[in-house]
Amino acid sequence: MLSMIGLIVGLTLLIVFTMRGMNLLVAAPLCALFVAVMSGLPLFPQMVAEGEINFLTSYMGGFTSFIMSWFPMFLLGAIFGKVMEDSGAADSVSKWIVSKLGLKYAVLAIVAACAILTYGGVSLFVVAFSVYPMALSLFKQADLPRRFIPAALAFGSVTFTMTSAGSPEIQNWIPIEYMDTNQYAGWEVSLIVAVFMMIFGYWWLKKMINKAVGKGERFEARENDPTVLERDLPNPFMGLVPLVVVLVISYIFHHDLGTSALIIALLGGIISTYLLNRKYFSNVSKALSDGTIGALIAIGNTAAVVGFGGVAKAVPAFTTAVDAMASIPGSPLIGGAVAVSVIAGMTGSASGGQTIALPLLAPGYIDAGVNQEALHRTVAISSGALDSLPHNGYVVTTIRGICGETHKDAYGPVAAVSVIVPLIGLAIAIALFSIGLGI
Repeated sequence: MLSMIGLIVGLTLLIVFTMRGMNLLVAAPLCALFVAVMSGLPLFPQMVAEGEINFLTSYMGGFTSFIMSWFPMFLLGAIFGKVMEDSGAADSVSKWIVSKLGLKYAVLAIVAACAILTYGGVSLFVVAFSVYPMALSLFKQADLPRRFIPAALAFGSVTFTMTSAGSPEIQNWIPIEYMDTNQYAGWEVSLIVAVFMMIFGYWWLKKMINKAVGKGERFEARENDPTVLERDLPNPFMGLVPLVVVLVISYIFHHDLGTSALIIALLGGIISTYLLNRKYFSNVSKALSDGTIGALIAIGNTAAVVGFGGVAKAVPAFTTAVDAMASIPGSPLIGGAVAVSVIAGMTGSASGGQTIALPLLAPGYIDAGVNQEALHRTVAISSGALDSLPHNGYVVTTIRGICGETHKDAYGPVAAVSVIVPLIGLAIAIALFSIGLGI
């Protein structure tokens, strides 16, 4: 009982501290320590036999494993974003988009850029790093409140593209292992749900931005923004080429190399940006330095939250919660969706929700005769809802590390488009599968 109270209170405290802007490198381990103490988890490895669970090993295991897996991508993604910014390529592309579409469609351009990169196989974190310089330029030209940039990036990355049929993101591929399906499972329902989320989410995002503008909110420049000088900009197509290079290389090598393909893709993007636009750079060394510092801050914040998840998974209450989720009565589609969503919310990870829940859920549901394609698509969509709570790694990185906003200002719109919209899409998917569509 104490373990469950500790898990719930610890998670709640982490969300509250995150929303209040507390440094996550302090907040996350403190909340994890509370969870461990309430569960009677030994604090140090010296207090247990070799290999047994303890607080420090569990926390640092999650922390360091995330950095080990993702630091090259964070570093290269941040540098790529900075060289696009410093060379003027991002400004050039954004001004070209404005000249063709008008400022009215500035937000749509950002969402579309994120969607194309995400569906093309570029990691969600890298997409945010890559598109942010262009988003900042577009929001500035359109005089829109910059606190909505994280929502625009998230909407284009972690909603209608991340969990849709055919998506190369891991959230769409994890169920394949457990259900003997493929990445196009339930594509008919997936298409309907994706179109709904795309249209409704964009309408809602625009409505929130227009309401804020109506109240007098405008773009507010900051000291650390790129210096706007009257200078020549590269040809917009020379600015687009590096993005295409990242997309194409990632797509070509994704199947064989997985996330490691992003290392090659981002290197290609950085090199092509320099070669095509080298005469337009203002300070390459500063761009590299700023990108490195940005990557360290972003991955540190994210790893701190992942460490909390490592401790949460180690306490008895987590196993109890997972078992309870796995035995939800009623429709297997509803049970699977609830289980994956709740676990994803607790761990702050869509992929974590799937990898923990599916080994427990899938065999029983399949033996009971549930349609495997329907279950695949349902759990994929459900993983992309409650995972986007304030402590989610992508949310923390995008709001704080990349955009430099606070959760207080920026999380509301992010929650609307990346939590509520996917939850509605999930309900639609379950209803459509229940009446036999796509089965």
